[in-house]
Amino acid sequence: MSGLSINNISMRFDLPNGGSVQALKDVSLDLKEGELMSVLGPSGCGKTTLLNILAGFLAPTEGAIELNGHKVTGPDAERGMVFQQGALFEWMSVRDNVSFGPRMAGKREAEWGSNVDHLLDVVGLQDFKEKAVYELSGGMQQRVALARCLANDPDVILMDEPLGALDALTREKMQGLVLKLWKETGKTIILITHSVEEALLLGERLLVMAPRPGRIHTEYRLPFAEMGVGADLREVKKHPDFNIKREEILGMIWDMEEEIMGRTEAAS
Repeated sequence: MSGLSINNISMRFDLPNGGSVQALKDVSLDLKEGELMSVLGPSGCGKTTLLNILAGFLAPTEGAIELNGHKVTGPDAERGMVFQQGALFEWMSVRDNVSFGPRMAGKREAEWGSNVDHLLDVVGLQDFKEKAVYELSGGMQQRVALARCLANDPDVILMDEPLGALDALTREKMQGLVLKLWKETGKTIILITHSVEEALLLGERLLVMAPRPGRIHTEYRLPFAEMGVGADLREVKKHPDFNIKREEILGMIWDMEEEIMGRTEAAS
């Protein structure tokens, strides 16, 4: 069976004082191959914990993850990760960073060279391929990180706030690039964000998670990612349905934050 299945995932962190924190509770979800999903919610709703379980960095307390019919038990090249900070080798050239995965897998340049050069073209970095990463701007470094992830040809791309540290203009350009790569590669992409606008733009499926314990609160199926491919994203944001959904989700998250603050004040 192709696609990603999240089956009744729960995650509990035990504390030194004998207590525990229930980060996730009974999260279940199926993603078809090639779907683009954004995830957002208030702090403490388990977004990053879920992403780390999907990456294989954490083993869930209960439940299981399956990808293409087999159980996920740890990190693997079939699942690529793009972090908020690129986690690049700053002393290496752009091309060496992008080709790092295939080279570590023992492949010869004849096997990966043309694909790496193609990816550098796609993300607009061919003219910078011999530059050291530390010489690049933040937005360019995130393009390197995307290309490096794609060079490993993963089935699923996991993105943890990958555009959060960028200025507004660069962030919008990168959002357009994510949509372009999604459409051209057919990869399954899961993107964590704190921005409601970004979640609407980059999620044909959008999950709003609720905290304590982390769980799926509401799921939306949206047209804006498809509309945004190759288009001016500012025009997409002007769509009346975009504004309606933005206000609805903002209100939903605001109510959750108010509830959390009320619990905290009551406990103190």
